[in-house]
Amino acid sequence: MSMAPTSLSDASLTTGGTQTSTETGSWAMTTHSVIWSTNTGSPSHRVLRERTEARPALVSCAVVAVVTLLCAANLIDVYGSAGAWALAAVPAAMLGALIAFAGVLPPLRLWWQLFFLVFAQWIVGPVVCLNDTTIGHVIPSFETLRLGWRETFGSFKYLIAIEPPVGNAQGALLAVWTLCLWTAAIAGFFALLDDARWSVAVIALEIAAMVACALLGTAHGVMRGPCGIVFALILIVWLSWRMRMFESGRWISSLVIVVLAAAVAFGGCLLLPAQRTILRDHYEPPLSPSDYTSPLSTMRAYIKSYKDTTVLTAQNLPEGSSVRLAVMDRFDGNVWNLSDSRESRDSANYTRVGTAIGNDIQGKPFTAKFTVRDGLGDDWLPLAGAATAVRFGNEKNAESFYYNVGTDSGLLRGGVKKGLTYTERGVIPDEPSDKQIAEAEAARIDQPKAEDVPNEVGKLASATAGGKSHGGEAAQQLVAMLREQGWFSHGLASDYPSSPGHGNHRITQLLTPDGAMVGDSEQYASAMALMAREIGLPSRVVLGFLPKDKDGDISNARTKADGDGTVIDFTGNDVTAWVEINLEGYGWVPFYPTPKETKTPDDDQNLTPPNPQNLVRQPPLPLTDPLRDETNTTSQSSFGGTEAVEAPEPSKWAQAGRVIGKVALYGSPVWIVLLACGAILLGKAIQLAVLRKRGRPQMRMASGWQSLAVLARQSGIDAHGTRREQSQQIAEQLRLDPTAMQSACRQADYATFSGQDVSDEQATSYWKSIDELRAAMLATLPRMRRWRTRLSLRGVRQMRPVDVTVGYHKAEAAGEQQTAPRRAGESGSANSKHRTFRFPRARH
Repeated sequence: MSMAPTSLSDASLTTGGTQTSTETGSWAMTTHSVIWSTNTGSPSHRVLRERTEARPALVSCAVVAVVTLLCAANLIDVYGSAGAWALAAVPAAMLGALIAFAGVLPPLRLWWQLFFLVFAQWIVGPVVCLNDTTIGHVIPSFETLRLGWRETFGSFKYLIAIEPPVGNAQGALLAVWTLCLWTAAIAGFFALLDDARWSVAVIALEIAAMVACALLGTAHGVMRGPCGIVFALILIVWLSWRMRMFESGRWISSLVIVVLAAAVAFGGCLLLPAQRTILRDHYEPPLSPSDYTSPLSTMRAYIKSYKDTTVLTAQNLPEGSSVRLAVMDRFDGNVWNLSDSRESRDSANYTRVGTAIGNDIQGKPFTAKFTVRDGLGDDWLPLAGAATAVRFGNEKNAESFYYNVGTDSGLLRGGVKKGLTYTERGVIPDEPSDKQIAEAEAARIDQPKAEDVPNEVGKLASATAGGKSHGGEAAQQLVAMLREQGWFSHGLASDYPSSPGHGNHRITQLLTPDGAMVGDSEQYASAMALMAREIGLPSRVVLGFLPKDKDGDISNARTKADGDGTVIDFTGNDVTAWVEINLEGYGWVPFYPTPKETKTPDDDQNLTPPNPQNLVRQPPLPLTDPLRDETNTTSQSSFGGTEAVEAPEPSKWAQAGRVIGKVALYGSPVWIVLLACGAILLGKAIQLAVLRKRGRPQMRMASGWQSLAVLARQSGIDAHGTRREQSQQIAEQLRLDPTAMQSACRQADYATFSGQDVSDEQATSYWKSIDELRAAMLATLPRMRRWRTRLSLRGVRQMRPVDVTVGYHKAEAAGEQQTAPRRAGESGSANSKHRTFRFPRARH
């Protein structure tokens, strides 16, 4: 009767009377492979697992929601703030993703999902986006549902027609709500299909959504570079995960490739004009103010007909504040008129605006209410400072309101009529002191060229202020000359004769030595603006209301207390023209060149303008004809008596150098990734050095083979089982000479299992052969695969010095003590056991 085997090794040795290897890993790997094939090969098991596991579906829906929000980020600056945008975009994207996720449950698929979509679009959406019309901010009213249905489609037209920021008025948020909801829901539906190839449809849909949001957005967008890079990275990683191509062990090398591609793409875009196509620019041509009659031409009519009549009332307006009607920067020889962006890049078009107006001017904030009285019948809307919001009493006026951000002036199509009330929220800009103005330089901007300017203008301007070293000081000198030398008269029946108008003929009459320097603000503002242009100062003429005293100077006393606020009544006599000069660091600064209104002439006074020859105190500018000089036509300052030399256009090599520099700057994440790669290579080199030097020689030889096996796994080779099996797999898959690999395997086995001492020289020699084998393995790999192998972190944690011989010999000693009583009758079995696990030990 034979004795039952006492261990798995004994059983393997007695089966069939043949010697069977019991090396660790053979049976386990074979059994594991069979079990794995059985579990994954059954369709019923796979379908059951896909139906019951919701985590992958939840991950896909979360990816869809995040990517949809990245697409809709193009609309943040359209709504004016991230908070207003997120109020509709975030819940819509999350709700759309949840509706798609509901398809995981078979009872909720298709019809219930469609119901949820309709409910979210026309019930939940109006409640969120039109919350002011709801009952208790929760229950939708009939007005909520009515406006929700109408503005679901009208909000897109509103976004195109209104100049950003549009705010949340008139259901504008329903546009981003609709885009995010339907994009997330439809993309989520495709993302949850069993066939991963439908994931391509998700990418196509998200790209289409990004294009739509870009067309509805602005030319600049909000962080469009980073958003685009994150958008691409998320979709690439998710698609790899869906296609079962994502290997976490190679994520660093993949990240390096993607970031490098993103940096190159971003730098390449710098070579091309960064001009977006915006639907807003092609939907409705902006209002052209040049089609309107010059506002300055009507100034004397206000004074003649409504001199003592209140034409405008302002409540809670800061005392001493001016109210502008129109700003003019284009002179055609006859009148001053308004320009638009087609003539000047510094002037903006009059465009429709929403509940908010984008203005970044610093100053004193205010909220004032205006009421129109008698006399104002044109389209120019009186506004103070730089407006940030203008609200009207009825929707019709709101739809007819246009605003010019470049000139901070408004226009109401259909006319400003008596009884019109509106509220303006804005900022009164901070004005520099006289000393700051005198030290300021003229700004460099583009303006329409003044045409048919009289020669007297340039001569008098150069003689008066041409030698000043600063633009602000020159402007002050022009103001002082006109106020000191000039005389005031409106030219009415009881006034000293003064012709109306402000064209070249009237300005010649005002400034020529043969004429008389008599007029009102219409003539003096026109003359100073033209003189400023002639010496390189960017200038424009403003028509509006000033709270004047009897001398015509601004007076705070005109503002009266009215309950908890203030009130001021502007009459027709308060309609005035003044000049604004653009100074670097301060923007448009107002100047008032009109003499005191009490400085009226009579027949006994000398009204002759100053002779330019008598005003020259310094050598004049070396400009034979300032009007035709290039420095003036390009708005370059000519102060100091030297012409500004136009900088030569940089060469293509210089432009390419700047682009390379920008790529290096904006592509800084590339250097971070490269540093990370360098740290990985350095860390792995240090780890190999530790394994080569640390521990007993047996440990170092075992670690040498371990480094070889880990390198094989990092290169993508399926190396498992015993060392002998690993050596065969590596040699076969890399087509290496098996002799050297088997020799290294036998030496590692001998050092581990023989129990014999190994010298340091043998360990050092063994590591030299390991280094040669590692180099040979890497040499057989393609270049990209070789670098992925070098950067791979797969199995790095397993490479540590461990004395595997200690545990083995302890287990062997314990086994020999247990089998000692039977050795006499089982010597053959024991000898076969020794032959199985280690090299022959006849001499041990």
